[in-house]
Formats: sequence, structure tokens, C-alpha cells
Amino acid sequence: MKKTNFKKNLICILSFVLIAVMALTMFGCGKADEVKDPENTTQTADTAAPVVDKTVLGEGATVFDFAVTDADGNVSYFEIHTDENVVGNALLKLELIAGEEAQYGLYVKTVNGITYDYDADGKYWAFYENGVYATAGVDTTPVTAGATYEFKAE
Repeated sequence: MKKTNFKKNLICILSFVLIAVMALTMFGCGKADEVKDPENTTQTADTAAPVVDKTVLGEGATVFDFAVTDADGNVSYFEIHTDENVVGNALLKLELIAGEEAQYGLYVKTVNGITYDYDADGKYWAFYENGVYATAGVDTTPVTAGATYEFKAE
């Protein structure tokens, strides 16, 4: 009879220890995942996004960002200040873009001093608004304060 009680007590104690170990393991894993998770999007002062150097150009009440990505992947960033109502007019005035009038509007061939001509070299400047391929040309896109406009070599 003593052996049966001993086995029951031993099973109860082992069950309790096993449950305690499992509980501690589950709570401990949660903390370890937070520290080791490479996709953790929480940012601290040490992990904040790098500050991008921008060249500030123009004068005016409206401010927008402008980026230029050349065929080698080099990116130049600008902060544009303007009173113009159309993005193309602001960039033309600052001599950041140049081109020729074509059937569908301004055909931009030169951006930030770099010229691409699709007919000559198979590359062209694509116009983006807030990271999305623009649905209108630079010469008809209204200026929106705080927006980001970009030309990428493609």
C-alpha cells in the first residue's frame, strides 16, 4: 500500500514540476522573441531610420521632397520650396529637369544634369508620386505640400 501512495505522490509532484517548467518556458520564450525578432518594428534611438541629407532648393511657401535615382542606383534627395502650382514648373524653374514638348506633354530627358533618351540609349526617366508610378505627367501634376516626387531611370 505504501508503494501505491508513493507512486501517486511521485506522479503528482512530477506533473506539477512539468507544468511549472512548461509555464516558465512559454513566458521566457516571449521575451526572447522580442529581443531576437529581426522584423521587430519597434524603433529606439539606436535603430531609428538614418537621416538623409537633402539639398534645399527654391523659395516659397509650399515644401515637397524630390528624389532622383540614376541608372546606377545612386539617389539624390532634395527639399523643394516653391510657390508654383505644378510640380514640373517648380522643377523646371530650379533647372532640375529639362526636356521637350511632345504629343502628350513634357518629355523629360534630363534630370539633375543626367540625360537619358529612350530612342538613343533605351533608358528613360519615370515619374513617381509618393512611391507610385504617376498617372499624370510632371507638367500636369499639381504640387501637394509634404508629398514626395521622384524621377527614376528605367
